[in-house]
Amino acid sequence: MSTVAVTDATFDAEVKNSDIPVVVDFWAEWCGPCKQIGPALEELAAEFDGKVKIAKVDVDSNPNAAAAMGVRGIPALFIFKDGQVISNRAGAAPKAALQSWIEESI
Repeated sequence: MSTVAVTDATFDAEVKNSDIPVVVDFWAEWCGPCKQIGPALEELAAEFDGKVKIAKVDVDSNPNAAAAMGVRGIPALFIFKDGQVISNRAGAAPKAALQSWIEESI
């Protein structure tokens, strides 16, 4: 499975009401560090298929979800489990660090 594009309108359904944990990446097209972690998140989405959903929210097109989460800088990553944030981090990181963070959190 690849990453899932989430909008303000689909945020609750895709993230808060998900049956499995969800990693949400708040990003923007113009953000260099966001583009840097994009391929790693795509790979992790495939590796965690069925265990964890990886969702991407473009903050330029969907400002409400980002504002509701208090996102001030991007990339901003949040892990939701049972509709609640259980962990978050900001900034780019290598794939191995992202994978460890996800595994430790879920």
